[in-house]
Amino acid sequence: MRDRAILLLLARLGLRAGDVAGLSLGDIEWTSGMLRLSGKARRQVRLPLPQDVGDALLAYIEQERPHVHQEAVFLSMIAPYRPFAQSSHVSTIVALALKRAGISDPPSTGACLLRHSAATSMLRSGATLEAVGTVLRHRSLDMTAHYAKVDVAMLEQVAQPWPGELPC
Repeated sequence: MRDRAILLLLARLGLRAGDVAGLSLGDIEWTSGMLRLSGKARRQVRLPLPQDVGDALLAYIEQERPHVHQEAVFLSMIAPYRPFAQSSHVSTIVALALKRAGISDPPSTGACLLRHSAATSMLRSGATLEAVGTVLRHRSLDMTAHYAKVDVAMLEQVAQPWPGELPC
């Protein structure tokens, strides 16, 4: 349940591994359906919490999360129950999930893989590059363009022929 909640946060919201590792119980605004994050440069933002992600978080917190006085949402599953010491623990969860799914030779095995996938998915669903950049909390559209991969097959379906004659 813990790993599912983590994977959904990464895949649906495009969070960074550090965002997930640093998430505290007080950052989840259940009544408004929002998630409060302190990103790079300690800049605070609020993102909408999709229903499936909220359901996975709630299931983990209520059914699996150890009952200890820790403010961190995600804890180790073996005593002593502590928050992740490093954000690389989140990337390890992604790598193990890829292995369990039988995905061999992915472009990367860390949390950033799901961040890139989230950006691409948002674009394919019709979001603008600016909207994707807002969700990913980028300051530059160039960085967002780097994260959001272009779907060449989809472009071929909408590309128009070059006007005029083609040279021999």
